[in-house]
Amino acid sequence: MKKFNKGIISSLAIALLLVACKSTPMKEAPAKVEEKSTSSQTTNNTTNNNADTSGVKEVVVDSNANNQISALHDPNNTLSKRVIYFDYDKDEVKAEFRPLVEAHAKYLLANPQAKMVIQGNTDARGTSEYNISLGQRRSVAVKKALNLLGVLDKQIETVSYGKEKATTCSDEDCYKLNRHADIVYENE
Repeated sequence: MKKFNKGIISSLAIALLLVACKSTPMKEAPAKVEEKSTSSQTTNNTTNNNADTSGVKEVVVDSNANNQISALHDPNNTLSKRVIYFDYDKDEVKAEFRPLVEAHAKYLLANPQAKMVIQGNTDARGTSEYNISLGQRRSVAVKKALNLLGVLDKQIETVSYGKEKATTCSDEDCYKLNRHADIVYENE
């Protein structure tokens, strides 16, 4: 009888975990973000002869659909970069990846019909349940960053692969390559 109860409880726990990891649209409207880099850039421009120190590259967004598709695949364009790496056991988008998120937000805002899936991944350490949850938190963190820049929920879906796609590793340099979120555009 105890074994039967443990099986039911385990099944319910797994079902609740999967329901909790499900991607759902946020109810509130995205908050408007004031760019801090713009104000510091203005200060730097006055003192440094118009030198751009913001670290954010200009993303050219053209209304021509063919140019949009080629911008996503042009290795010289920021939009071709689709991987956001995370620190061990963390789900915060690091400052070094903010320009990448901003570029994709600008693309999505200019192309309201475009949709993306953010795929959260982890390294192979830890339980499957924990890694599914961590992968989901990572994909949601990228989604929230895009929402703060004005991108609508209907353009973004999140999914977690946990450690399903992790490569076999024996050192930290290898593990850190597995801790990421991938941006995948629909119909690519």
